[in-house]
Amino acid sequence: MLAIFNKNLVNPPKELNSPNPHSSGSGKNPQEIVKSFQQNHSQNAPHSVGFGNSAFLAYSTCKSPQIHEQRLFCGIDNMYCIFLGSLINLNSLIKQYGMGRATNEAMFVIEAYRTLRDRGPYPADQVLKDFEGCFGFVIYDQPASIVFIAQGTDQRVKLFWGIAADGSVVVSDNLNEIKASCAKSFAPFPSGCMFHSEVGLMSFEHPKNKMKAMPRTDSEGAMCGANFKVDINSKKPTMPRVGSEANWALCDAQT
Repeated sequence: MLAIFNKNLVNPPKELNSPNPHSSGSGKNPQEIVKSFQQNHSQNAPHSVGFGNSAFLAYSTCKSPQIHEQRLFCGIDNMYCIFLGSLINLNSLIKQYGMGRATNEAMFVIEAYRTLRDRGPYPADQVLKDFEGCFGFVIYDQPASIVFIAQGTDQRVKLFWGIAADGSVVVSDNLNEIKASCAKSFAPFPSGCMFHSEVGLMSFEHPKNKMKAMPRTDSEGAMCGANFKVDINSKKPTMPRVGSEANWALCDAQT
């Protein structure tokens, strides 16, 4: 899968940029990344949708030998989701949210996001804790210009993110593609974490703790984009929640 978001839409952690990006070039621009993805997956019927200069989403129908790497795409009312993996408690979740039996994981994530964005009293970190299984997903809420990314604690599904030559944020499950797209300015997306374009990166397993960037080098000793981990010694200041504002739209982490 591949997701590209313009730098004006997403402001990632500054540590995701390599401290020495010129050591191996500055990666590709979005047009080159899209072309490369389409060429690499030409035999697997790639599907894609573009949003002008703002965003690009794509996924391939190629099947992994491992069942947990199911790939789904869904678009509902100009909200789009690429979902990787599976939720073993999906049936109970769709009953909880009052959805139809034909709902798959991508459809559920969009509907849950919309419900919580518009009227749900529960914070995103609490909702994601209820997901059982291995998963990684990217949501693009086009009307609200919001990007939401999350990866479960089960590391069988892995996402990577990085910075393209023009500053765009690139997300993929393919390590080789993210390296070719972003040169040294990339890192694994941290497990048990979520990123909201208006709030930033946080852990949904430990929402009260801050995230910290850990220096990272490649096999050749060159500095790369940092790894991000929970800082167990650093807590966020606490504030009481007010009304229904603690939802996926604002992603309030101050519990």
